[in-house]
Amino acid sequence: MPSAPPDDNDGQGSARPGVWQRMTLAISGAMMRPAAGGDDSETSAPAEGPTTIPEIEEAIRRADDKERLVGLLAAPIAAAIGLIVTSAQIAHDPAATLANGQLNRLHTNPSTYVEFGLIAMALALGMLGAAWFRKRLIMGITAALYGLSIFNLHWWGFGLPFIMIGAWYLVRAYRLQNKLKMAKASDEPDYRSPLSPPPPNKRYTPPSAPATRRSPKPKPGKGLEPG
Repeated sequence: MPSAPPDDNDGQGSARPGVWQRMTLAISGAMMRPAAGGDDSETSAPAEGPTTIPEIEEAIRRADDKERLVGLLAAPIAAAIGLIVTSAQIAHDPAATLANGQLNRLHTNPSTYVEFGLIAMALALGMLGAAWFRKRLIMGITAALYGLSIFNLHWWGFGLPFIMIGAWYLVRAYRLQNKLKMAKASDEPDYRSPLSPPPPNKRYTPPSAPATRRSPKPKPGKGLEPG
């Protein structure tokens, strides 16, 4: 009586997988296996940034150390770039008149560039003060305005980084505001900020309007007699 092939069963009634099946199972298992620290780390890792409503409100009022450091480093660089751009624009300003005596349309009054330099210095100082006092929104506005002013003079390499810095500040401020709204709407709907006025007392009833007095009716016999 011929014996059964060794790969037909293993003594328990189940057929052994072939070589091709084992290869496909190994490849599919390797592809479907989660990466180390993948799903488990994502579910167990704590959420970044503030989570409670008081923490979010504090983060909105004050910028963190990273945002402050970026502002403190960008402000003196902005002041130096303003001086360089102003001096370069004045030095390369075309002459006021052409060779034939006509006015040159490409000429710009040097006082315009001086005013631009003063505005750039004011924006750099505003950026420095906002970074010192941790005012995220002011840092974003001043950095964006400074970058746009430099960008409009066709100094794109100097203007674009400050536009991106300002957009970064503004996006972070916008996300914190949305996070606060979602936290108040979902987690703590009855939360009231310490700075908000107390809610009205439901037991309070406003005083009723005073009753109007009616003039007394004249008694009979005491009316005025005619003539």
